[in-house]
Formats: sequence, structure tokens, C-alpha cells
Amino acid sequence: MQNFAPIFRGKTLLIVGTGGPIKRFILQKLHKLGLALVIVNGEKNWAAPYAADWILGDMSQHDRRVAQVEAYCKTNKIDGIYNFWENDVVLTSKIAEKMKLIGFSVLVAKIARNKFEFRTFCQKHGIASPKYLKLTSQKDLEQAIHELSFPVVVKPAWGGGSILVVKANTPDELRETYEYVLKTATPELDSQFYDGVDIMVEEYIDGDEVDIDMLVQNGRVKYAVVADNYGTAEPFFLETTHAMPSSLPDDAQQTLIRMASEVLEHLGLQFGTIHFEAKITKSGPVPLECNLRMGADEIYISSKQVYGVDLIESGVAIALGEYIPTRYDLTPKKQVMTEALHTKQSGVLTSIRIDEARLKELPIEQFYFGKEIGESVFVPPDGYDYLGYITVSGDNFSDAQENLKMARKSVEYDVVPFDGGSTLGKTSRATRFASASLRSGAAHSAKIDRIRRMSLKDQRKLHIGVACNSFAGGTGAVEEELASVGQNIQKELQSRSYMTTYIDFNNLSQAIRTLQTRGIDLVFNVCERIHESSLLEPHAAAILDAMKLPYTGSNPLTLGLCIDKIRVKKLLSYHSIPTPKWDYIYELSDEINDDLRFPLIVKPANTDNSIGIDNDSVVENKEQLKQQLERVVVGLGRPALVEEYIAGDEYDVSIIGNTSEDLEVLPLSRTIFSKLPKGYWHIYPFDAKFAENKVYKDNLVIQEPPQKVSRKLLSLISEIALDTYNILDAHDYGRVEIKVDAQGNPFVLELNPNPSINRSDCLPRVFAIQGKQYGDFLEKIIALTINRYKGREPFYHLQTSVL
Repeated sequence: MQNFAPIFRGKTLLIVGTGGPIKRFILQKLHKLGLALVIVNGEKNWAAPYAADWILGDMSQHDRRVAQVEAYCKTNKIDGIYNFWENDVVLTSKIAEKMKLIGFSVLVAKIARNKFEFRTFCQKHGIASPKYLKLTSQKDLEQAIHELSFPVVVKPAWGGGSILVVKANTPDELRETYEYVLKTATPELDSQFYDGVDIMVEEYIDGDEVDIDMLVQNGRVKYAVVADNYGTAEPFFLETTHAMPSSLPDDAQQTLIRMASEVLEHLGLQFGTIHFEAKITKSGPVPLECNLRMGADEIYISSKQVYGVDLIESGVAIALGEYIPTRYDLTPKKQVMTEALHTKQSGVLTSIRIDEARLKELPIEQFYFGKEIGESVFVPPDGYDYLGYITVSGDNFSDAQENLKMARKSVEYDVVPFDGGSTLGKTSRATRFASASLRSGAAHSAKIDRIRRMSLKDQRKLHIGVACNSFAGGTGAVEEELASVGQNIQKELQSRSYMTTYIDFNNLSQAIRTLQTRGIDLVFNVCERIHESSLLEPHAAAILDAMKLPYTGSNPLTLGLCIDKIRVKKLLSYHSIPTPKWDYIYELSDEINDDLRFPLIVKPANTDNSIGIDNDSVVENKEQLKQQLERVVVGLGRPALVEEYIAGDEYDVSIIGNTSEDLEVLPLSRTIFSKLPKGYWHIYPFDAKFAENKVYKDNLVIQEPPQKVSRKLLSLISEIALDTYNILDAHDYGRVEIKVDAQGNPFVLELNPNPSINRSDCLPRVFAIQGKQYGDFLEKIIALTINRYKGREPFYHLQTSVL
């Protein structure tokens, strides 16, 4: 392999367009080779560490950018020009032509970039071409239906890659596809459409698709190799698997190279790195596209590993006028295969699971994952995203194929599809300190606001009953907390001129008499016990419903459902909400799924406040698992929920509201466990919540709001929490607990539809971040409750809501 570093050092190279971050490796390489990179681009971006200087401006305004470069060159020397981004091929040619730099002419660039002109060019020079037509009107469309043989392929003439390239099998499909491409081919979808939005249609070419990658200098082909493209996913022709060297017979490969060379000769192309796409059919080779830049990223690594040719270094050497030798000795060193990572449906990326240990055992040449958790992914017809790619090598085709299969199993991800009932991808948060709310039209929101504004003066005329619990005799930390929350709510509301009545549901008969006789308008329901049992918590809400008394918080169904962690798990799994892998038992004779990986955490399946959970609840082997199952099932008399332990931070997601107009995700609360001493699992046991355990008190780090966390992750956590809140049909307020693993994957642990809302508790604390007081929080809950009941049938809230 030729060493270009001494030649490049000290030279200045003009880069036209950076493309996306997936192209980072190109600029990194050029920077390391000692080249000073002057970048022409729309804005400064991820490429800043590699740029010696910038020439900035709208890349669709070619004349202005050419003038800028011309002005720059009056005081700065440019030694060459290089482009690797399809969208900027024509601009590159204009700059090269104006500044007399090595490159290709504007005429050649426009022929190569425009698929219709390229077909016309091939036909003019006797190069194989399917029948084709330009589509500019319905008349052209009907002409195509009558003159072309189906299936056909519709393409934007100025398109790049496979964007909006669609196969149509029937006339009706052609009509639909034309309308789709016509409507979608805009610069908003992709900047390549600044060059034009012409549409063409051609007969489908049946054959094996290949790439031909070439280096041309002084009109001579210095390097040309064929690679296979397997199984482009029709009807949108998404690339799937790439293999170099090609498995086609040598004579077929040489036929393809001769055809591509003939096209370049007719074009009069003298210099450049070329990525040629073609099909080999029963009748011979047929060109698809001639791209005047290096192929996609897998092309670079494949060429380098298989044939020892560095397309970046060689391409830049050509641009700088440095001689490169012709490669005659093209004996492949290995087989390289690449698979593009796609998803079957548009949605939000909710998890990534990478088995790094397995990947290290495989001959991975390159692995790129370009999406982060929480990002939207759009696949045709919604968009043309792909998640990344993985490239492996092997001694031969079969070896590489098996390695690719193993590597692909090591990379798993989940994309939750968009749907009308989901909030994934729909929240916005101005800052990490602000509430996240569902995006909706401003005019509609204003109308809703007017409807729901009850004057505070009128609201404060309500007689509020506070449903809560008192405990006689000696009490523990939980009981003290449950007793104080009702007392503090009553005291705060009284300070704001509300008439209040305290209702103790541990004295049920007295509670019912109070509700019947005291003229209460609305009940603030923070009751968590009846007869001192948490299992009866939902019945307090049921009693209020039976007495036709409106109340804050969730209905009896939701309260009862969320006590039963097993049923919640089933429901979340059904709705594709990410949650730790799990199983459960009711009896010790029940079996636990062997697929669960240690460590595991064993929880009582129907207790609250972390009762029954301590540091020993996390188990590392079957013997410990057996002990904990006995402790829960026999000792506590409860069914046991068994989950895979998630090491990482825990997020409390506090939500208020009921509908798309008033739902808010308050600033998040993050607990970091990393300072806990060795031997302490990263969980919230009972001791951390209610006992004065110094280990937890001194070492748990709570951030409100979270610090140094990406907005994408915070949005994803918020959106998953909102979906959980809505699926489980919570009302007015609630708190979703989510664990995030080391790779940034969020997992829902549970929803608490009746979380403690004492002064120092999570919900009021994060509400206060926005500059509000405890009383403001309580009045907000009352207002939300009034709106929920307003204009509804008496028991409307007992029906499952659909967002």
C-alpha cells in the first residue's frame, strides 16, 4: 500500500460538504495525514475538530459559494478539491471548474447526477438501457402505463442512494407511487432535491445488483473491482447486504468493468473516485448510476481489507495531482461482508443491546450505530433512515457469512412504532427544568385553557375532604408517613381559605358517616389503607364512586391493578413498553424461566413502599434465588415477581394531568447509586426509603433535575413514562419509576398511581423546581380533577381512557 502521508503533509484540501457524522472517519483520516482541511458547508458542525478553516453558506446557492471560494483563494492557497457527499457533487464540479482544480466538469456532473439525463446519455452512446420516460404530468403518466412493461421503477431524477426509488407492479401502483414521490421529493426531505425534483420512470431491470468501485487518473482506470449487493428490500430498494469480492464468475465481473469503463470514456471523465452501480442480466450488464464520489462507508473498509487499496488516500492523491499506480495484482486477501441495520417500522428507538464480549471474538472490521435511544427512526414510506451497519471478514464467503450471522445476533434493538395512542416522539421540554408536555396546536391549547380556567376564588369555595389514614398506638416509619401526608394537605389547604374535613379510612364506619353528613364537595384522596391493609387501598376510591363524590387521583381499577405487579408486567409487555425481563410464581412448585440471566431481583408482587425488598433481594445464583422465593412466598405469604437486575441510575418521572391538552411530565428526579459501597446493589430497598440507614443516606446522589444527561434520553424516558401512565389509565397525578442501564436503555419498573405527596416527597419537590409552592401543587391537582369531571357523565372516569 502506497504511503501518501509525506506527500500530503502541508497541503491544503478544499472539502465540499461534510455530510452527516457517519462520515467522520474520512475527515479524521485526512486530518491525521497532515492535510489542512478548508470546509465548504452550510454551518459549522461535528467536523470542527478537523477543520483548519470554514467557508460557510447555503449549499443550494451554488453561484454564491463559488464566489466565496474564489474570494478565499485570492489570499489562501488551495491545492486540491475533494467531495464524498452525493448532494454536493454538482457544486464541487462548479468550484473545480472555476478554480481550475483537478476534478470533473459541470456538464459531466449534471449528466451523472441526473438519472434521466444519464439514461439519455447511455442510450445515445449505445449503452444498454431500459425503456424510460420523464413524468411531468398526468398525460406522461398515462403514456408510461401504455408504453412501458410492468413492473416499473419510479425515481427522482436528481435523487441519490435509494431515496424515493420505488417499484410499481401495476398501473394503479404506478399512479399511487407517482403521487407519493411528487409530494415527497422536496428539499425538506433531503437537500439533494435542491438540484431539482424531476421524476422519471423506467422498466424494472431483473438481475443481480452490483457495485463497481473505480479510481480514474488522466482518463485511465487505475483500479476497478466488483462487489455484490444482496437482496435490496423492494419496493423501496433499501440496501441490505454488501459483499466484496463478488461471487460472480470472473468473466461476468470483467464484462461489468468494461461496461463501466466505456461509460466513463464516453463521459470524458479524466479524474475521480467513482462508485458505479449496475445490474448483470441474462442479456448482459446494464448501468444504474454513475456516482462521482467514493461509495458508502462499507466500500472503503471493504476495498482496503480485501485488496489493500485505500480509496480515501488514493482519491485525494488524484485530487492533488499525485500519481497513483495502476493496480493489476487484484488478488483478494479475504472476504468482507456488510449488513445494514434496518427496522421494519417507523417509530422511536427504545433500547439497544450489544453483546460486546461476543463481538470481540469475531473479526469485526467496522461497526457503526448512528442512532441514540430516544431518536425517531423513519422507514419508507415515512423516511429513509437506517440505524447503522456492521462489517465482518472471513477466509472465504461461507466463513464471512457465518461471522456476519453471529455478529448480527450480537446487536439487538427495539423500535416502538408510532401510533395514535402513544406519546413516543411527541413530547417537548424547553429546558431540563421545565415540564414536558404533548405537542399540540397553539390555537387549540388556548381554547382548552379558556374552557378549563375556573377562577381560583370559586375553587377555594369548595369544601374539600381529605381521605387519609391515622394509626393508633406505636407506628412505624411507613405509618408515620401515611398519617402526616393527610395532615399536611389539610393544613396547607386551610391556609388558602379552603374548608376541609379530615377523613380517616382506618375507621371506616366513621369515614362513611363523615362523607354522608358533612357536605363535602370534593375529596382529596391520599388514602392508602383500609383497616390498615394496603390491599384495600382501591376500595376507598370505590366507596367514593358509590357515594357519587368526586375525588382526586386514579380510579379503583387502576389503583387495584398497580398493586398487582404481575398484571402490570403483562399489560406493559403487551404494549411493548420496555421492562426488565421477568417471571413470577404463586407457589414454590412453580418454575422460573431459565432464560432469565443472573443477577435477578425477587420482589413481593403485591406490596407497596418497597416492603419486602432489601439488599438480599438481588440474587446471583439458583440457591440464593430459592431462598428469596421462600422468603417472599412462604415468609410474607405473597406471590413473587422475579426480574433481571438492571444496574444503573433510577429515574422518578412525575406526571400530572389527564388529556393530551393538560398532561405534563414534571422535571425528572435521578438517583445515582455509584457511590454505594461494594456489596450494595443499586436498588431502592425499604431501608433506603423509610429507615435511617446511614449507608443509603450518605451515598445516594439525587439530582433534580438530572445533570449531564442527553435531552434525547430524557425525552425517551418521559415518553415511555407517559405511555405507561396512559396505558394503566392513571388520573390527575402519578409517578413512574424507570431504571436506565449502562447502555442507556430505559426499563419501566412500575407506576405508582397514588404516590405520597407530602411536602418533601418527589412530586411536590420537582413541581417546586418551576418556582411553585406546595399549596400551588395541591391546587393544581384540584383544578385537574375539576376539569376531569366537568361536562362528563358521573362515572365517565371509570372507563378506560384513550389518549
